[in-house]
Formats: sequence, structure tokens, C-alpha cells
Amino acid sequence: MKADSKLADRIKEGKFIITAEYAPRTGTDAAVIRECAANLTDGITAVNVADNHYGIAMSSLAASVGLINSGIEPVYQIVTRDRNRIALQSDLLGSAYLGIKNVLCLSGYHQKLTGNEDSSNVFDMDSIQLVATVKKMNEGFLLNGTEINGEFSMLMGAVANPFLQPIELNLLRLKKKIAAGAEFIQTQAIFDTDAFASWLAAARDKGLTDMTAILAGVLPLTGADKALRLKEQFTDMVIPDALISRLKSAGDEAAQLKEGIAICSEIVQKIKNIPGLRGIHIMSGGNERFVPQLISAAKL
Repeated sequence: MKADSKLADRIKEGKFIITAEYAPRTGTDAAVIRECAANLTDGITAVNVADNHYGIAMSSLAASVGLINSGIEPVYQIVTRDRNRIALQSDLLGSAYLGIKNVLCLSGYHQKLTGNEDSSNVFDMDSIQLVATVKKMNEGFLLNGTEINGEFSMLMGAVANPFLQPIELNLLRLKKKIAAGAEFIQTQAIFDTDAFASWLAAARDKGLTDMTAILAGVLPLTGADKALRLKEQFTDMVIPDALISRLKSAGDEAAQLKEGIAICSEIVQKIKNIPGLRGIHIMSGGNERFVPQLISAAKL
């Protein structure tokens, strides 16, 4: 079955896409979801719901329903770090029952990066296998061949890191995700626009941009200290020293925040018209209130 989400329609129509991100909080207050959702409406097709990305929080499944209740189409994120294939398929069935139409399949950061180093990881399958699992479920069957009763229709997405080297293995992994069924790809946060342009050109040369919708991830940096922490904690996040120096030179906390949004806006302006790019994915890092400012500043 084909997914009937707004995101799926926009991909099919070939339109430029804007997605954003909601980071669930460590709590149960529905008012928090409604408050954040109010910043994630204008011009945004769908909103990712992080799955315990920075630590234990409300489940992506429950928070996705919260966004639906606020009139926003969610992209349900699900990581293989915390679940085996039984739990993954069970949660996917539950998400379809609850009206979710989009899913982003990830392996997930190691639990040490979430402040839960005592937890055991699972990784029963990787993100490529998870995409293939959703594809099989779209065909009406679980991995063991059990037929699914009722409708199951999910638009499948995955993540790519444009900065991983060597480029040949990077593109091979991207190709495998597309072959498994990924209909859209959201990249890790981009701060080096030249390196991203080179990666996208290489993907375009191999025909990969014609096979899936690639959305470039951008992240407004809230200050130099935050940028340094991200660079230290997430080694796959390439943040040039020049950008950090620019943030430091901006002045106090408020000035650095303003500069961070300006930098992110400039990045969007530089990359949004690159051939083969289908959209922008705004990563909030839990700062959803800055998303409208970025959309306005970047003229999205």
C-alpha cells in the first residue's frame, strides 16, 4: 500500500519540502507539546519526533499522537538501539493504528551519548534492515511471514551523514538505504556547505537524487559553548572552527543566539538551490521556538 501522508504527496508532486523537529521532554504535560507545536506550523509539511535522542523522554510514539492532536503531521522516529525486531514491529503496528503515516528509521546514538551508560543496547538490526522491515510490512506481512490484518501504510525515511569518509562507502550505504525502500533521506546537520555540495553532487552523479527525496538538515546554534559541546559529544557533527569563532565574537548570550540563527539562515540560502536537493529539515535540538525565526530569516 502507498502512504497517503502530506509528506508523501509533496514528494510525489516534486515540490520543495520543509520538515522540522520536535524533541519530546522528560515529562507528561500535554501543554508542552501544544506550546511547541504552535511554532511548527507555517510552511512545514511534517515534523520529526525524536526517539530518546538526548536522553529519556516521552516516547516518540506518544508524542507523535500529541502532534496529530495539535493538527501537525508527525514523522515517527524509531531507533534500533533500544528494541529487538519483535518490539520494533509491534510499535510500528501500533503507530499505524494510531494514524501515523511517516516513519524515520535510525540505528540511534550509543546510549553513553544519552546519559544512560548503564543501559544495554540492542541493535538487533540496523537502520537499513529496519527500512526493509517497514517495506515488507507495507506489503502486508511481518518478517516471519505473518499476515497483517488491517491497513498498514508508511512512508519510509532514513538518515545520511554527508561528511563520513571515504565517500565511496558513504554513497554505498546511502544506495543500500534507498534500495531497502527509503523514500526520503534527511541528512545530519550541515555547517560545511562546500563539503555538502560535493557530497550531493556525487550522489547526483550516481542517480541517487532521482531515486529518493534528499532533505538537508540544518541546526541553529544557540551559542559558542553549545557548538563546542556538540562537537565534542557527537564526533560525526562537523562544525568548522570559523563558525564557533564567529559565535564567540558576537558578544553575549542573546547576541550569540541571534548570530546562530543568522549563520543557519546563510547556510540554507547557500544550499537550497543545489540541483538534486528536495528540501530542508530544520533540527531544533529542543529549541522549537526558534524555528519560525529561521524560516523567516532564510525566506523559506
